[in-house]
Amino acid sequence: MANNKTKKRKIIIFSLIGLLLIVVAFLVYWHISQDPGIPVQTENASLRTLTQTVTASGKIQPEVQVKISPEVSGEITALPVREGQEVKKGELLLKIKPDTYIARRDQMEAAINSAKANRERSQSEYKRAEDLYAKGLISEADLEAARTLYHVNKAQYEQAQATLNQATEDLNKTTVYSPMKGTVSQLNSELGERVLGTQQFQGTDVMTIADLSRMEARVDVDENDVVLVSLGDTARIEVDAYRDKKFTGVLSEIAKTATTKGLGTQQEVTNFQVKIRILDKDLELLPGMSVTVDIETETRENVLSVPIQS
Repeated sequence: MANNKTKKRKIIIFSLIGLLLIVVAFLVYWHISQDPGIPVQTENASLRTLTQTVTASGKIQPEVQVKISPEVSGEITALPVREGQEVKKGELLLKIKPDTYIARRDQMEAAINSAKANRERSQSEYKRAEDLYAKGLISEADLEAARTLYHVNKAQYEQAQATLNQATEDLNKTTVYSPMKGTVSQLNSELGERVLGTQQFQGTDVMTIADLSRMEARVDVDENDVVLVSLGDTARIEVDAYRDKKFTGVLSEIAKTATTKGLGTQQEVTNFQVKIRILDKDLELLPGMSVTVDIETETRENVLSVPIQS
């Protein structure tokens, strides 16, 4: 009886083990059948045209723009232009209150009239002294005194003339005209505002005149990449405002001096500004628009290659 019970127990144990193995095998098989595995892409090596690019970002700016700052200080009494307005070369941009400069000009005119009279009187006295000296009627010291007085008055007249010219020029500078045809892209001052001139100070930037028909992208290229780019390289330009279109440009200028941001910190970055002339004219581009460019630095044709993912 004991042997029979032992045999039955062994049969049951082995049966359970066998059943467990079957279940495990089934689960493993089911898991494998559900797992798609690691996808692998394949592609044949072939001859291609490869282009090396340098990517950089920056802003759209006009190729030509002029900041307008008056050369003399004073109150703006006329400001006939508005931001976005197109202006012609020689068109009136602003006027500075001229009262002070008129008064100074008038003062210098009076001073030069007095200096002129003194010069002419001393000149006559000098000529008279020369005649008297030739006849032996005055001493050489008297002649020298007359000569000295004439030259002093002559120098004072010339100085007064220069001062009058400067006063007249300052008066003329109270009226500012546009140096170029373009658009008022930025207007920083208002009518009645007092502005500083550039003669003794860093003048007030009243406005900016820009030629919006000739735009360029100004981008910062990393110092490690700037050695790869060259004048004349083609650039593909993407403007954030026109994401569905890419513009074409030509690299026109590379800065010779680096600009560094975050100097002395872990975020220190050294870049070189690169200018790219935009060739497309069919869309309106405005100063300050953000751009990303891919500068095509080198192209090789019929190169045996595979995708870079390989």
